[in-house]
Amino acid sequence: MPLLNDPPDLLIVQGDTSSALGAALAGFAAGIPVAHVEAGLRTHDPLLPWPEEEYRTAIDANAELLFAPTDLAAANLHVEQVQGKIHVTGNTGIDALLEAESSLPAPSLRESTRPRILVTCHRRESWGGGLEAIADAVMEIATIADVEFVLHPNPFVDGDMRRLLGKARGVTLLPPCGHLELLRRLRDADLVLSDSGGIQEEAPALGIPLLIMRDKTERPEGIAAGSARLVGTDTQRIVSETRQLLADPRARAAMSRRVFPFGDGRAAERTAAIIVRWLSERSRRRVLA
Repeated sequence: MPLLNDPPDLLIVQGDTSSALGAALAGFAAGIPVAHVEAGLRTHDPLLPWPEEEYRTAIDANAELLFAPTDLAAANLHVEQVQGKIHVTGNTGIDALLEAESSLPAPSLRESTRPRILVTCHRRESWGGGLEAIADAVMEIATIADVEFVLHPNPFVDGDMRRLLGKARGVTLLPPCGHLELLRRLRDADLVLSDSGGIQEEAPALGIPLLIMRDKTERPEGIAAGSARLVGTDTQRIVSETRQLLADPRARAAMSRRVFPFGDGRAAERTAAIIVRWLSERSRRRVLA
């Protein structure tokens, strides 16, 4: 048990995964200060997204250092009156995106002038009826519009989506791919339909219009920036919003500006500097004690 036998001065967790929550709870139980990177994201609905909303809330309630990506995330933490120190740093995901973008191959010449739409889906709350509604929307759009769909389903829902869309005209289903490959496909898309949290940050930074297939989002900054729209998983809403953007080049262009509501690429630098300063102050307090 390293946390007990040789306890660190600080335990850092990132995001809203079960591993982040588990590590944070272990730190709390062992009396080790915890820092949370990507703190304060909220929909204010414990079921959307589930279970991530409650994971974040549980970590933030007892963390010593809270690194909020945006002013809105920091405001959520202030409203909750968390006990830790809140810092607005931007999101390290944007750091990773900008570094990865520089290593992407140049866009290849396209064989077709048809709009290319990237679709990603994996949310637990969409499993079942939500995924079927998304598949119905893709099939309807592919039937009435001359578009090229590229679908990247999560491995957990891959079988369902292949059953629903495996024979659909104009739809290519990808096998699971890594971050660089997905970023390349995102960069080269004309429009993205997604329920992913990460893509909600990456699409605005790359200037790709985004339709968010969720009923609520913990990242409303992309919507406020004019880069994204919240459409849920209702088939006709997805079809209507997609057709509107395909038919209106001006609306699509307005959503295609590169904007950075989630950070400027220096979040890791700011976070590291704050942690170094915190460790130095903690060491000095120990000496004085």
